[in-house]
Amino acid sequence: MAKILVVDDEEHIRLLYSEELRDAGYEVITADSGYKLLERIEEEKPDLVILDIKMVDYDGLDLLQDIRSRFYDLPVILSTAYDTFKEDSKSIAADYYVVKSFDLTELKKKIAMALETHLPG
Repeated sequence: MAKILVVDDEEHIRLLYSEELRDAGYEVITADSGYKLLERIEEEKPDLVILDIKMVDYDGLDLLQDIRSRFYDLPVILSTAYDTFKEDSKSIAADYYVVKSFDLTELKKKIAMALETHLPG
């Protein structure tokens, strides 16, 4: 069972993603900010990170750079309410980019694709 770390400052998003992804067969852990995120990744060893870009105290794109420098092969899906960040050069370090929606079909597809290419067969 793949472990997914959901990082989002909005509680309803964390709850929605957790419930939907658990139903889809994933183990889900959450974080409400980027505070000590690298330490959390080190401890929990998630197979994939879903990272919000716009958080109150943290910039997800900066966190993405930090994740890439320490865990270069950890799949990261950027999740945001704004598709304008897709053009940001920092966002190309992410494996996938998903615009938030209450229909998680697209997100689940991207998770499956990211895990397929990163998990040992």
